[in-house]
Amino acid sequence: MSLHDPASGADDPARATRLLVVQPSRSNPPGALADWLRGAGAVLDVVVASEQPLPATLDDYRGVVCLGGEMSVLDDLRHPWLASVRKLLAEAVTRNLPTLAICLGAQLLAVATGGVVRPMEDGPEVGGRLVAKRDSVGTDPLFADLPWTPDVLQFHEDEISTLPPGAQLLASSPQCQNQAFLVGSCGYGMLFHIETTTEMVLDWAAGAPDVAQRAPRGGFTREGLDQLHADLAETWEPFAQRFVRLAEEGPRPNGSLGRTLPLV
Repeated sequence: MSLHDPASGADDPARATRLLVVQPSRSNPPGALADWLRGAGAVLDVVVASEQPLPATLDDYRGVVCLGGEMSVLDDLRHPWLASVRKLLAEAVTRNLPTLAICLGAQLLAVATGGVVRPMEDGPEVGGRLVAKRDSVGTDPLFADLPWTPDVLQFHEDEISTLPPGAQLLASSPQCQNQAFLVGSCGYGMLFHIETTTEMVLDWAAGAPDVAQRAPRGGFTREGLDQLHADLAETWEPFAQRFVRLAEEGPRPNGSLGRTLPLV
């Protein structure tokens, strides 16, 4: 399925920044992130991995986005297609193809490149929260311009307990150390969500009330979620624009971390 924005220049193949969006679950569509990426000029090919085959090659894409889902990262017996997603993410990192992996996507990226994922010892991390950037972000083209403690939406029971070899830690939280990381030259994993909408989160809360009850008091009211998503858009829409800019540049050579992009 292609999400096509005529204003993006997509009718000119030479100008199109085509991104593959891997959607593991119907419950976690690209949401607001799709609007931000299209608004920055990207063309999105969305593949629901539980129902559709992944592309045989990444040759036609300038970048990859992998979203979240309710399944566990190594639950291959019930979801055998997870192995194909891990393989695709490993290939993207090997190609130095700009990659943005969110929640389950980040866990799949971590495992695909040598990291370890496990259930959180203190229970789920849920609701509107803050994460803290690490000093090591330096002049990273995606993270450098974020606030030091950006708003995020958490909804996960597993954590990345060990980062992949050579990965760089980009953000942490008190409950979960490895919130965001960079593997290779441009493989970004984020355990938190930025793509959600109020309706999406209300559906998650209704489907997993035992997890949702771990949110801060009043965290899953419609009013509270509307305000949270307004705050998310202020911070993360420019981040999505920077990701499209990164993809426009093409695969990044190893050792290119820290090269600054022009301001949006």
